[in-house]
Amino acid sequence: MTHIFHRSPLTPPKLAARGQSNYLIDASGRRYYDGSGGAAVSCLGHGHPEVIDAMIEQLRKLEYAHTSFFSSEPAERLADTLVRQSPAGLGHVYFLSSGSEAVEAALKMARQYHVERGERTRRHTIGRLQSYHGNTLGALAIGGHQGRRALYQPLLVESHHVSPCFARHYRLAGETDDAYGTRLAQELEQTILALGPETVSAFIAETVVGATAGAVCAVPGYFEKIRRVCDRHGVLLILDEVMCGLGRTGAYHAFQREGVEPDLLCLAKGLGGGYQPIAAVMAQEKIVDAIVSGSGAFQHGHTYIGHPVACAAALAVQNIIERDGLVRRSAQLGETLHRLLRDRFGGHPHVGDIRGRGLFQAIELVARREPDTPFDPDLRLHALIKREALARGLACYPGGGTMDGVRGDHVLLAPPFLATQAELEEAVDILAAAVDAAIASVGVLQ
Repeated sequence: MTHIFHRSPLTPPKLAARGQSNYLIDASGRRYYDGSGGAAVSCLGHGHPEVIDAMIEQLRKLEYAHTSFFSSEPAERLADTLVRQSPAGLGHVYFLSSGSEAVEAALKMARQYHVERGERTRRHTIGRLQSYHGNTLGALAIGGHQGRRALYQPLLVESHHVSPCFARHYRLAGETDDAYGTRLAQELEQTILALGPETVSAFIAETVVGATAGAVCAVPGYFEKIRRVCDRHGVLLILDEVMCGLGRTGAYHAFQREGVEPDLLCLAKGLGGGYQPIAAVMAQEKIVDAIVSGSGAFQHGHTYIGHPVACAAALAVQNIIERDGLVRRSAQLGETLHRLLRDRFGGHPHVGDIRGRGLFQAIELVARREPDTPFDPDLRLHALIKREALARGLACYPGGGTMDGVRGDHVLLAPPFLATQAELEEAVDILAAAVDAAIASVGVLQ
């Protein structure tokens, strides 16, 4: 009997006993390929000796110091590393312990920036439908996934949402990428104007959408158009790269493929690779300067931010990624993974789309193709695929509500940057068997 209140108490999870390279091993000795890095977290796999050594060395020096009293050497060095690998304007780093915390801090930082500049009426944040920014109440409020918000809707603060950049399902017939991006930018501008530009603080978006829709990339030029709208009305651009950042999509920052720079950047999962809980917000100079020259302090904080051991672990992870060229490897292996998925699922009658960038790839499931018709959400096909894959030795990251927050299923793959081609081939084979078994179990596969 377990005394843990598990996420799904009726079906408590297996006990993970060990991690070894790109595999997890349960208490019975069964091995599972970590094909999603948990939730796109374990970019270096498990048990990397250099990261573990760095953590042990830091523990022997200093395990904890509250940031209201002290900074620490690994925190300073990690901030230096992030700034050095980022565009010149992103010159400041604020450390946290989770992606949700990073989003909350960014929302607060945006608000305080405007207040420090005398624009106290700027209080609204605009997000996108079909987005996910975390599970704390502020982050959940600005997220746009209907299914995840529904239970807690009465607790959520006021927020505003515009359409996602999800061409697969929302581009009009005959609409070009340029026209589609322009239409979405106009929608954002109209929303800002309707609220009153003097009341809007920030617009937040995932650069590549992760958990809620499965590795959805924006059409070319979309973010440049959005950036211009934000600049025209003094609205800050917050990019959420908690899941897709730090090499996951084949670029160190996913936004580097979009021709824009954010005012605030949220990072987490791949920052520490799962070795310790850590996240960060990177801020443009103008934001920090406004706060420093105004009240002089950011009115926010948590007990464990800037934790020395977490920073030491993340510093080791980022140093390894840089030294071993793993961003480039992510891009190259991503092409291999995409090809394997295309070869296996390109003609599958119940796979409507194969998409992604770098080692951030997904398949979307459909009951029928052309036009895409989702499975009945009551079937919870994504959960069945997860169960079938795990039974065959693959941990993947399925999700539901792909199309509109209620309907649609997808499976996300985000393997470690140290994956091998043979491992990816086996993972795709297992996923194919799991998909077919799950669909057959609901009486659909022909």
